[in-house]
Amino acid sequence: MIEVERLTKRFPLPDGGEITAVDGVSFRVEPGEVYGLLGPNGAGKTTTIRMILGLLSATEGVARIAGFNSSQHPEEVKRRVGVVSANAGVYHSLTVAEMLLFFADVYGVPPAEAREEMNRLAERFGFNELLRRQCGTLSTGQRQRIHLARAMIHRPEVLLLDEPTVGVDVLGSQVVVEFVDLLRLQGKAVILCTHRLEEAERLCTRVGLLHRGKLVSEGTIPELQARTGKDRLVDMFLELAGVGRLLDAPAEAASA
Repeated sequence: MIEVERLTKRFPLPDGGEITAVDGVSFRVEPGEVYGLLGPNGAGKTTTIRMILGLLSATEGVARIAGFNSSQHPEEVKRRVGVVSANAGVYHSLTVAEMLLFFADVYGVPPAEAREEMNRLAERFGFNELLRRQCGTLSTGQRQRIHLARAMIHRPEVLLLDEPTVGVDVLGSQVVVEFVDLLRLQGKAVILCTHRLEEAERLCTRVGLLHRGKLVSEGTIPELQARTGKDRLVDMFLELAGVGRLLDAPAEAASA
């Protein structure tokens, strides 16, 4: 389970002021649930994820993974979490097998169990033939499969997916869709951070709409539809966030 209570992060500014990146955010994610943390770039999604992981200290509030406070027990939290990020890299000089076993060792997985899990993931994600390849020789789509396996190598209870489809093609996006379906069936608690609202409609059981650091609304897609009278998630977000026109209408259009 993931619990976030009044999570807040303020950063100091050079002029002595401060900026609030995340402002009193609260939500829960149960096992078997995919929670979409949605919003435009700069809304505070990645900052929230970093606080949940214990990589960034919160100014106020608390985040817990399986009952462990992210600030007080960051190592216990990391043992229980798998992360898939668009910014994740690979160790170019290592083979796929060497890299996956390295991460398993970092998480304290016994070598025999790590190799067994690696082989199981390679079979499931279809990269058996890549295990002896150096990571630097992989295509973007192949690397994506390795990233997914790396996140699962220690059998985490919780998965945090931060913009997992950025930079991948339609087939890569479909791999992520099937991966999320698998996590749901396995009873994992999942947070999916994305600015692609159509992706969230396809993948999430419940969503939270983040705008300028604040959670402006949350619920299932049908609940948000009933709340706004809108059919598309992008229109629901604009309505609930109070966002009007982003561009001024041309003078000739206004007078037409």
